[in-house]
Amino acid sequence: MLVSKMTALVLVVLLWLGGSVQAIAQPFTSAELRSPAIEMSQLGVSPLFSFSGTRPANLGVKDGQLLACPGTPNCVNSQSTDPNSQTVPLTYSDSPQQAIARLKTVIEAQPRTKIIAAEDNYLYAEFTTALMGFVDDVEFYLDEAAGVIHVRSASRLGQSDLGVNRKRIETIRSQFTPS
Repeated sequence: MLVSKMTALVLVVLLWLGGSVQAIAQPFTSAELRSPAIEMSQLGVSPLFSFSGTRPANLGVKDGQLLACPGTPNCVNSQSTDPNSQTVPLTYSDSPQQAIARLKTVIEAQPRTKIIAAEDNYLYAEFTTALMGFVDDVEFYLDEAAGVIHVRSASRLGQSDLGVNRKRIETIRSQFTPS
């Protein structure tokens, strides 16, 4: 009975993604999760699969810009002119070096997160969802001239994320901004 419910859940998620899934389903254990507040295994739940997709090769800062959002609702970008994907950049009042170090600390504290690249003015991290193992690519570009940190958070797969990327950036913003 449990297996059939899980199979149904997987089918619903795949259909919800609109058939655009090009993922490789891999077993994913709770041991691979990074210190969430409550371990999924404590709840009797662990991710069923890892829908990681392929790491994009075109991320990063080019001519002072992060990659534009693809026009799907599962991406936000502080440099976007599209109101549907637009978000506000992070602001800082300390030095650029202190700001990027503080941001890195905030990112490292997030559950199921892996920092892929960390430079003087750029951070790139992968965030993995707890249940299905979907991977989102999250980038931060410290624009010293503008005095802000631009952000981009995008799902690798599918069309919708039910606002997860926008909520993630707002959570990071609240933890990054001094009170």
